[in-house]
Amino acid sequence: MNSKKTIKSAFESMMYIWGEPLDVKDAADIFNISREDAEKYFLELQQEYEQEGRGIVIRQINKSFQFVTRPENAEYIERLCTPVKIKRLSQSALEVLAIIAYRQPVTKGEIDAIRGVKSDRVIDGLMKKNLVMVTGKSNGIGRPLLYGTTEEFLKNFGFTSIKDLPDIENIESVINVEADSEIVYDDVEKSQISIDEVEYESDGTEKNEE
Repeated sequence: MNSKKTIKSAFESMMYIWGEPLDVKDAADIFNISREDAEKYFLELQQEYEQEGRGIVIRQINKSFQFVTRPENAEYIERLCTPVKIKRLSQSALEVLAIIAYRQPVTKGEIDAIRGVKSDRVIDGLMKKNLVMVTGKSNGIGRPLLYGTTEEFLKNFGFTSIKDLPDIENIESVINVEADSEIVYDDVEKSQISIDEVEYESDGTEKNEE
């Protein structure tokens, strides 16, 4: 028979993994204990977290319990999450993201032509961050993939739709470099490395982004 300590420990892990409110009955069934005992253990955990002043607290919602952050820490959480992904984008990633945002749907070849360097790695990184996605295929030779921005992009930049993007005269004014200057691009590529691009440098390919 499982001890109370073991059950309470398991309840903590279950709440963490479950994410949503964990029903007392479901938790009780895991250990073949009564709902009354399960609720008692949840309440004990709740009290322990509160007494220790932990950053995570246990909230009761009817007959369910859930991990939530302490309300007093909301300000610090907002600072961390507003918006983390965009703050960590490198200059090259911002260039490609701007081109895709304003030219979408756009092919990789068109992006490369504007920037003057290959953009494979940068595009892959933006896709991993869920800021860019494949929207279809071009009707051109070879049917290259078309890229566009995602809802995550809109959320991070505070846009309701692509129509909210500020008007520009040309895409070069967004990336703040001349489209025909490869030297400028090379300098930009070597000057900054994003979080995602650190791994690229380790295999010797960061410089060319291939």
